[in-house]
Amino acid sequence: MMDDDLALELVDVAKTFTLHLQGGQRLPVLRNVDVAVPRGACVVLGGESGAGKSTILKMVYGSYGADRGQILIRRGDRILDLVTAQPREIIAARRDSVGYVSQFLRAVPRVSALDVVAEPLIERGASDEDAGRDAAELLERLGIPRRLWDLPPATFSGGEQQRVNIARGFVAERPLLLLDEPTASLDAANRAVVIELIRERLARGVGMLAIFHDATVREEVADMIVDVTGFSPDPARVSAGAVA
Repeated sequence: MMDDDLALELVDVAKTFTLHLQGGQRLPVLRNVDVAVPRGACVVLGGESGAGKSTILKMVYGSYGADRGQILIRRGDRILDLVTAQPREIIAARRDSVGYVSQFLRAVPRVSALDVVAEPLIERGASDEDAGRDAAELLERLGIPRRLWDLPPATFSGGEQQRVNIARGFVAERPLLLLDEPTASLDAANRAVVIELIRERLARGVGMLAIFHDATVREEVADMIVDVTGFSPDPARVSAGAVA
């Protein structure tokens, strides 16, 4: 059972990829992954490129399945193990319990930036008016000009798209937030805004599991750094950058 003060716990998690284009060869990439994320704390995954940091985030989000172990999150007053959860449970967890800000925005064509950001709130039952107001507040805070709010983000610059992505990830507060290089395309001013957003959510008890290659951001928000290299079954492969 997960301790009451934790937002996330990974226990003895392992992951193997099957290389279908190479005759079904199986590539073990992670083993014995033990990570705990307290409520109100930001745990940062460290280690060299290819150590498996993004793979861990994707297992927590349910994009990748784990071979074994437990990935425990809070779903209201109960604990859900994402390793054994049904697809419908994972979808519900993404709506209510686990937020995710990736490096890239995957926006639906012809959907406005305001609607892209408001969608997570509407999915949770908010009115169009309330969701639009909260989305507008975040877009303004992240420096997206009002003239762009009604345009599809696919037409924006990389930095603007990333700020829309951040707004979408932060607009609906969830107990656990996953951050995969959220500041990679941002200038110093917008990085500072993201740091403020992270600190505000941490102060309200949100647990975060994050990847930051930006040392400045990492030093500002990290409560703990976990070196993922220790979870690799083959350190030589990590140095070659073979794992995401």
